[in-house]
Amino acid sequence: MESGQHEPSPEPKKPSPFNAYLRYSGLALQLLLTIGVFGWLGYKLDSYLRLSFPVFMLLFGVLALAGMLYQVYRSLNS
Repeated sequence: MESGQHEPSPEPKKPSPFNAYLRYSGLALQLLLTIGVFGWLGYKLDSYLRLSFPVFMLLFGVLALAGMLYQVYRSLNS
């Protein structure tokens, strides 16, 4: 080849729809499990402390939701 010519660059591979489905279903499962586990831990702590209002269950659930939404945001922007 001459010095002024370049080989055409190969086209970037597009992710298959199946891989995208697995990625997002994995994120959804992780979201549900994390919120569920943190809610359960909050429920157990509320029961242990004999609180009439589920303070820790709500607090842990909201914190888990906020953390997971941040994780999803980071995952989608990468």
